[in-house]
Amino acid sequence: MKVLRILFSTVLILSLGSWKQPEVAEVNWLNFEEAIALHEKQPKKLLIDLYTDWCGWCKVMDRNTYSKAEIANYINENFYPVKFNAEQKEPVEFRGHTFNFVAQGRRGVHELAAALTRNKLSYPTTVFMDEELRIIQPVAGYLKPEQMEPILLFIGEDHFKTTPFEDFKKNHKSSL
Repeated sequence: MKVLRILFSTVLILSLGSWKQPEVAEVNWLNFEEAIALHEKQPKKLLIDLYTDWCGWCKVMDRNTYSKAEIANYINENFYPVKFNAEQKEPVEFRGHTFNFVAQGRRGVHELAAALTRNKLSYPTTVFMDEELRIIQPVAGYLKPEQMEPILLFIGEDHFKTTPFEDFKKNHKSSL
């Protein structure tokens, strides 16, 4: 019996020693104004995460998608990542226009969030802007890491300029 306990303990210790915890990274979120200031010094695409405090899927996306090392690292390297509360009260100056919060019903919406989504508000929504600060595409809804990865590469590597997304996805090999 003692030999079995020693053998079991040894196997347990060896298996725990080889167990690797999943790598977690963080996106270096900026507010909109910080991203624009950085962009003015060195143009780069923007990735804007539109969320609200009450949005459960926004929290799940933070926890499951944006915390994945491959996703976070790619975003940090290729985009100015912006975390934007679509119900924030503070005005935002952008391109000579002041975007404000507009109260509606029990809550309201920030005019910048409405503009970025082309008035199709849904949370979460990931908005991509090019180096000229033009909207490339808002992508509504929760995205799992394996859904987010091809979108990031499609936009981050400028494939969107020459290739339909469905064609790109057919040839995409995931690194996740």
